[in-house]
Amino acid sequence: MSEDMSEERFSADWLQQREPFDTAARNAAAERLQPGTQLAQQRPAPGKPWRVIDLACGTGANLRWLAPHLGGAQQWLVVDHDELLLQCWPERLGLAPQALDAPLHWSGAGFEAAIVRQPLDLAAHLETLPWRAAHLVTASALLDLVSGPWLRRLVAQAVGARVAMLFTLSVDGRHDWTPSDRLDATVGQLFGAHQRRDKGFGPALGAHAVPALRRALQGSGYRVFTAPSHWQIDGRDGEQAARLQAALVQGMANAAAEQDPAQAAAVAAWQQRRHAVCATARVCVGHVDVLALPPASR
Repeated sequence: MSEDMSEERFSADWLQQREPFDTAARNAAAERLQPGTQLAQQRPAPGKPWRVIDLACGTGANLRWLAPHLGGAQQWLVVDHDELLLQCWPERLGLAPQALDAPLHWSGAGFEAAIVRQPLDLAAHLETLPWRAAHLVTASALLDLVSGPWLRRLVAQAVGARVAMLFTLSVDGRHDWTPSDRLDATVGQLFGAHQRRDKGFGPALGAHAVPALRRALQGSGYRVFTAPSHWQIDGRDGEQAARLQAALVQGMANAAAEQDPAQAAAVAAWQQRRHAVCATARVCVGHVDVLALPPASR
């Protein structure tokens, strides 16, 4: 979600377009974080389901990736302010259409997940979630959108509930292009500044979010592990990669021009040059995954 900063509301099409690249990035990070092994001490007693809260869940990519890693019986509470995204869940899970207030049931090799979808404004109502009932709180591409005060509210709830957390795909500010362009650094800086605008939670932390979360949690005794989860987008891999690269260029250019209108013409020229080579260029977009474990078992 956090790469398309030209829109405050994230489309289902954009989320679907980025999901294969998110999955590859998550898989690379998981090789280092080993979430299934690391979360073993949080695993509920035999016969009890995992209870997971998914914040800003979008159309369910986080659950689709994580549920098989957790395994076993699971209960998910998935929340998002956008009801249209929540309504996409049955289709994205390969299920028959269901009303928003109807529970969903999704299963695969080694797991069964019962899912409740809840529209919720996380900026206003974060504290109303059942924190103490959860074993794990997770989110994807959320942290860089939130403010310092909101992040402190998140940490306070997590620490009070002694709940584990897994936050994936938070931006770290990197955009490494091959071949390079003379305006890459300027556009990247403007885009980074635009990412720190208010995204609905107060002035956003952007690339500073993961370090801020790490400091806050470690100060409360949490063990915090991080791993890179970079997008690797190579236009030579085919149309899907070239299209995502083009969408990324468009989003960055729109944000950069909005951030500094005086440079709009230069940014438009950068966009034109970048679009011309999307089928052959490569870009590494930096992200970080964070796994945080409470100081002792619950």
